[in-house]
Amino acid sequence: MRQLKTILLIDDDETTNYLNHRLLSRMNTAEEIRVVTNGEEALDYLEKAFAGVESYPRPDLIFVDIKMSVMDGFEFLEEYQKFNETDKNQTIMMMLTSSASFYDLEKLKQFPEVLKHYSKPLAEADVREIIEEHF
Repeated sequence: MRQLKTILLIDDDETTNYLNHRLLSRMNTAEEIRVVTNGEEALDYLEKAFAGVESYPRPDLIFVDIKMSVMDGFEFLEEYQKFNETDKNQTIMMMLTSSASFYDLEKLKQFPEVLKHYSKPLAEADVREIIEEHF
């Protein structure tokens, strides 16, 4: 399995972040796993990463939660649309959710950047599938 440079986890749930970070680390999926706890922090991180700020490595893969405080996953995606296509095309994005309601899944169709949604927390099979299919 290919190792990625950087994975960005966007989730306000500490337990989920801990479990996902532990799984991704154990599977040796990336040199670096960064965690931000809301959409605003994620946008700030990505602005710096896409601008080439050294301490903010560009993520190869982003996992974003739908339900977050401050700025939820959909609000984040609205803002993410404004980034340069070249930057977005170099990053794979997946949605993480604990409650995949019909409404949320329908709304996700508005965001072609999100390639698929997965239930929280991630499972080893999910991670393998993502790496094999997209990297």
